[in-house]
Amino acid sequence: MSVNRYLVWIGLLILAACGNKNSKPVSVEGKVKKDVISFAPKVTGRILKIYVTEGQTVKKGDTLALLDVPEVSAKIAQAEGAVNAATAQEQMARKGATADQMKQLQAKYRGLKEQYTFAQKSFDRATNMYNDSLMSPQAYDEVYAKLQGAKAQYDAVVAEMDDVKKGTRIEKVEMAAGQASQAKGALQEANVAYAERYVIATNDMEIETISLNTGELATAGFALFNGYIPGSTWFRFTVPESSINAYKKEQQVKVAVVYNKEVVSGSIVYIKQLTRYADITTAYPDYQLQDAVYEIKVKPADPDKAGLILVNANVLLK
Repeated sequence: MSVNRYLVWIGLLILAACGNKNSKPVSVEGKVKKDVISFAPKVTGRILKIYVTEGQTVKKGDTLALLDVPEVSAKIAQAEGAVNAATAQEQMARKGATADQMKQLQAKYRGLKEQYTFAQKSFDRATNMYNDSLMSPQAYDEVYAKLQGAKAQYDAVVAEMDDVKKGTRIEKVEMAAGQASQAKGALQEANVAYAERYVIATNDMEIETISLNTGELATAGFALFNGYIPGSTWFRFTVPESSINAYKKEQQVKVAVVYNKEVVSGSIVYIKQLTRYADITTAYPDYQLQDAVYEIKVKPADPDKAGLILVNANVLLK
């Protein structure tokens, strides 16, 4: 009889244990989180100097590091040369021929005009001689060919003179202006890249890690400084579907920090379903596998006080 009574007691204890397992937990485990931020250089260069240290809080606009970018310096020199050449071409197109060029062209015009006049007189004499049968057809054709050559050269210089007097075509001026603008843009781009040798903080930041040391090569886009945004502390909890009914958005809650026993007040910012049941912060999950798992984000009422709590520390949602 005593043995049966003993077995009954064991059964009651097992049932009680099962009932406690399925009951709503008194508190939910979670983690302390902060919004993460990183700074990376826009150009590739070797690190000359790092101005900050790990654990330091920097402000927006602070200089974090200086890079050596000799390739950009070479591009600036090339761009400056291109700008000078393109600007000179544009000015020449706008101003047209110089006084010396005009004198050379006028002298050429007078010389070719004299040659054409002489060729015309020679052809007239040759025509009279040919009509009197004093010149062979071959010699007459040679005189005529010289006249045509002199006329072509004279017509060409007349057209050249007319073009200079009218000025440079507007298309050529616009083309020269476009080339000058393009060269200036390349110079501006090189100057911007050269200014990027300084890595500047774009936000306030609590530096957690510095990925490289002085003398190492930092590539463009590589996260050189990693850390957290000050005042961005929040608490993350995962709750199974069976217990989520106890929590509502904007609900006021208490969060207990495990390592220092501090209690922080806060409110629930959102409740969202996680895509995978394995995304869970508690070390001892206690829910059915078919249950959906929800993430609860709690924003502290006092951000300054919460900012002193260590990141990824264990907390309890009361």
